[in-house]
Amino acid sequence: MTQTMTNHAGELKDKIASKTALVGIVGLGYVGLPLADALHVGGMRVLGFDVDQKKIEFLERGENYLKHLGAGMTTRLSESDKFEATVDFARLNEPDIILVCVPTPVGPHLEPDLTYVIKTAEAIGNRLRAGQLVVLESTTYPGTTRGDFIPAMLEAAEKSGRGTFEVGKDVFVAFSPEREDPGRKSHTTTTIPKLVGGVDELSTELACDVYRHGVTEVVPVSSADVAEAAKILENVFRAINIAMVNELKVVFDAMGIDVWEVIKAASTKPFGFMPFYPGPGLGGHCIPIDPFYLTWKAREHGRVTRFIELAGEINRGMPEWVVEKTAEALNDDTKSVKGSNIIVVGLAYKPNVDDTRETPAAEIIELLAERGANVSYHDPLVPTFPEMRNYSFSMDSVPLDEPTLTNADCVLIVTDHDVTDWQAIGRHAGLVVDTRNAMSKVPGGVRARIVKA
Repeated sequence: MTQTMTNHAGELKDKIASKTALVGIVGLGYVGLPLADALHVGGMRVLGFDVDQKKIEFLERGENYLKHLGAGMTTRLSESDKFEATVDFARLNEPDIILVCVPTPVGPHLEPDLTYVIKTAEAIGNRLRAGQLVVLESTTYPGTTRGDFIPAMLEAAEKSGRGTFEVGKDVFVAFSPEREDPGRKSHTTTTIPKLVGGVDELSTELACDVYRHGVTEVVPVSSADVAEAAKILENVFRAINIAMVNELKVVFDAMGIDVWEVIKAASTKPFGFMPFYPGPGLGGHCIPIDPFYLTWKAREHGRVTRFIELAGEINRGMPEWVVEKTAEALNDDTKSVKGSNIIVVGLAYKPNVDDTRETPAAEIIELLAERGANVSYHDPLVPTFPEMRNYSFSMDSVPLDEPTLTNADCVLIVTDHDVTDWQAIGRHAGLVVDTRNAMSKVPGGVRARIVKA
């Protein structure tokens, strides 16, 4: 450690060590809420911020609006005198540490949209005080913390009369990428290693001290830029490999080869191979979006990321391919898409969660509806079609009972929740288009004709 410990840093370090520091978390969604709980369980006082009053009311009642996290989490928080949630961003001067967990979507032309990040930076700046540590967790391109977030925060502080602040002396800033894996109980906020990169050594040290109260393993890196780039690499790695198997799926399909059997066979190799699985398209907040943050930033530096952009093109084309396979399957039954009753099974983007962010199911439903299909959906975890940025449907989940299934011309599987009644589909459906290889797991075989897509 070569950077001199300032008075503000020393005081904050003592507060963190004694667990008297107050942690503010901006954004109580899929990242912020479990992070709040992890730090709270670790003994820290937590003040949550969110613009959605409904979330605050849920938390006050001890109810969890993120069902996959369970009721125990919000009951624990609501009953604690060490946790509070508010919509009042004027209270941002109260926390000693502020962790920013806000969305980073892309715009209509796949350009980065840092609106939420910049607005949060400005809100913090308007209430900034000496001795605060601010950590950005939102996934973004390398250089955002240093080049976008900090300038917005410091400019707002000066304009609002809070004064001028020197980062690394008066206030401290770091980046620590979220690594949530909703629905997988073996990977939790507490057990997933936490990368931390400050814009200076003191900021890194202080941020690591905070996270160690809620995370088992904290991994410091040399800079915020490295932490940002590591998160992008993690998601680009997955996006490219998923694109590869999606492309192979199309090729093998034309050859009459089952890509799922091929992957299973290749997985017997104990070295040099890691299985990735095809699907109807990418969903969630990270993998469909983050590669485009990097490609955009690369152009600023005169570089073209052809490999990454090709992967994005392949993955974004999967919903259209699934709809084409559905049309072909119906055609084999002497039916057209227009007028056919099609049930889309699974609205969430991945199994066993109610998360519909960037779900390919929404695009598939829209494409089928545009072709004249009578589309419904079944998802026990998403009983009503939610409000989305790009899609709006007035629909409720339909049951998988015998009348509904026998009346369907096609059942199209998009997401394979464990709670879905796969045996009912196998018994009563006539045609099933399966994008997840879900029907292969039904014991005793099925009556329905299965088409893999």
